[in-house]
Amino acid sequence: VAMGITGTEVSKDAAAMILADDNFATIIKAVLNGRNVYRNIINAIQFLLSGNLAAIIAVLYCSVMALDSPFAPVHLLFINLLTDSLPALAIGMEPTDKTLLKNKPRDPKEGILTKNFTVKLAFFGILISAATMVAYYTGLKVDAMTASTMAFATLTLARLFHGFTCRSERSIVEIGIASNKWSIGAFVAGVVLLAFVLFVPFMHSLFEVTVLTGKQILTIAGLAFAPTFIIQLVRAIKK
Repeated sequence: VAMGITGTEVSKDAAAMILADDNFATIIKAVLNGRNVYRNIINAIQFLLSGNLAAIIAVLYCSVMALDSPFAPVHLLFINLLTDSLPALAIGMEPTDKTLLKNKPRDPKEGILTKNFTVKLAFFGILISAATMVAYYTGLKVDAMTASTMAFATLTLARLFHGFTCRSERSIVEIGIASNKWSIGAFVAGVVLLAFVLFVPFMHSLFEVTVLTGKQILTIAGLAFAPTFIIQLVRAIKK
């Protein structure tokens, strides 16, 4: 380590790191910022992959069970282009968490798809897809269009809730739900977009959805929140 102000040119050339302000405390800040950036990238990837895995599982299940597809192509476009991108960007804006300094140094050769990452990915995806399929079967008691609408709305809302889960390894209670205002804004914007599709009549034909009853809306909200509740409960128990 060389000093950027008082250090000699020889020491700077030989050093692996140069402190521009000659302050060793800068190293701590640099390590913390680096770990925070890496964590946010991993969490954003985890959010996107787990949500897409849930959709894939739901579609595959319906194919195996000889059921109609739970989603129209426009549903998946809506989720991936609008409601998914906002929470992912918000996760990237997650504030620095000083507890990251307590973590052991990461192996620079370690890939993203570690065993721990993959297990959590599968767990999240299965939970969200299960909630989606319960909604689908509930709607199927009425007709196929209602089933598709409920599955679409549940998956969309579940992934919006899931954005809070993927902010950190810690529970939402620990980090504080209001500590990242971007995350709250992304959730509200996503809910507004979903409500626009579900409740504005001229959007129904465009997005291939149908009118839902109040009871069905409450069912969707409960099922969509269930995966996040279960994950947060598991984290609280493991703490």
